[in-house]
Amino acid sequence: MTQDAAAPTDDSGTQPIIGHRKPHKEEKRTVPIPATLEEFADKLEAEIGYKTTFDIVLREMTFGDRRVAFFFYNGFAKDTVLTEVLKRLTYLQAEDYGAASFHDFFRLYVPAIQVVEESDWEKMLTDVLAGGTAMFIEGESKVLLIDAKAFPARNPEEPTLERVVRGARDGFVETMLTNVTLVRRRLRDKQLRYEIIRVGERTQTDVCIAYIDDIVDHEMLEAMRDKIKNLKIDGLPLADKQLEEATVKRGWNPFPLVRYSERPDTVAVHLMEGSIAIFVDTTPSVMLLPTTFFDLLQHAEENRQTPFIGTYLRWVRFIGVAASLFMLPLWFLFTLKPELKPPALDFIGAQKAGRLPMVAQFLIAEVGVDMLRMASIHTPTPLATAMSLIAAILIGDIAVKTGLFVNEVVLYMAVAAIGMFATPSYELGLANRIIRLVLIVAVASFKVEGFVAATTIFFIMLVMERSFNRPYMWPLIPFNLKGMLSILLRVPVLQNRKRPIYLKPQQEDRMPNGGESR
Repeated sequence: MTQDAAAPTDDSGTQPIIGHRKPHKEEKRTVPIPATLEEFADKLEAEIGYKTTFDIVLREMTFGDRRVAFFFYNGFAKDTVLTEVLKRLTYLQAEDYGAASFHDFFRLYVPAIQVVEESDWEKMLTDVLAGGTAMFIEGESKVLLIDAKAFPARNPEEPTLERVVRGARDGFVETMLTNVTLVRRRLRDKQLRYEIIRVGERTQTDVCIAYIDDIVDHEMLEAMRDKIKNLKIDGLPLADKQLEEATVKRGWNPFPLVRYSERPDTVAVHLMEGSIAIFVDTTPSVMLLPTTFFDLLQHAEENRQTPFIGTYLRWVRFIGVAASLFMLPLWFLFTLKPELKPPALDFIGAQKAGRLPMVAQFLIAEVGVDMLRMASIHTPTPLATAMSLIAAILIGDIAVKTGLFVNEVVLYMAVAAIGMFATPSYELGLANRIIRLVLIVAVASFKVEGFVAATTIFFIMLVMERSFNRPYMWPLIPFNLKGMLSILLRVPVLQNRKRPIYLKPQQEDRMPNGGESR
């Protein structure tokens, strides 16, 4: 489905056909369009299962002495547009059809908003598979591709993972044209570019690269474009996640190297900073790249409040993330090595031992929280809340009363779980959980040395990581004072004058000409 961001959609999910993708550097050999209607139908029957697949329609008609056929998939076609085309053709007289050339049909006789000529059989099939309608005219070497699409779609609604108290309530959906239009509505910049590339030998998935032409680093843009164009893969049925794995190639690294967002305003902000946004059809999330560890800790709610309150919320989130990482391992370490505790923290530590070893209690609790999370996802919505309360209260209480767990394990595990869910990036929250598990095992095995060594190794791993050749731990390493202040503080809009330098934007100043807008 080739899409154009400027075209509107209606509530039914209808989308206009769109301009064709740019040709690749190496195009396949052109396959000609058959000359007769019989050959056209036979070729469809042989290649795509016409007369076998029930949703393939070939509507044959004769206007004057011209034999015409409309080829489309029944589930994608918008009958109102095609009906208007047929009405216009039926009003013509026989002598008009006899003298009509292909260009007459193209320019005069087909009343659709977007119609394009196509002489390649393979490209014609691809566009029809993406929802278009092909108009075949016997004796012509080309077909007309008519925009008559009506995709199943839902209306934009607020994303469940990125809710805000104040702010827009619209979010991305599974239809790419709707998504790029939501961003275009917020970014009325003539430099905003949307490039379409089809990926996947079988799925032919539409991938859109979005950027602001006079801000983005073109070297990074070209590298990303080449990665996607040269990708050899059977298909992307799982959309953006498979595209990320195929292009980033991070292997077994648990930390996310791209940021996902389902909010149009968040994507617009990142585009204005110089990032690249990747839209993939059939998914409601957008990839933002490159990203840093600290980008993954940002949330739109902070910018919907005053700078002071936004800074407070940001610090609360930082504390929650830090607690989810280190509170359990440190408490475990103080329990095993009480002499390390300062006098003011004498109350920290297990008051009594459980029947299970402490490390086993931690591991069982971690797996139990993950099981609760997965169970809540697969439980019908009306029952999910009740199930979570029953599992969290009853199971935890019974585990403590029977002596399997100690109270402190349940307490600190709950705090760590809250910190994980307070992490804006779901992928980063899961990665932090893995780090916490490794720290617990390291403390159980080697005490202080294990905690220090494991923490150091993970920090070095983060420092050495790069997201599309950008330092993952910027602005901490390499250290940048202004960048670090913008992370720690929610700076007022008019004082936040510079774009992040790690993105290498063409225009570093957000407000050129002395602070006046362009």
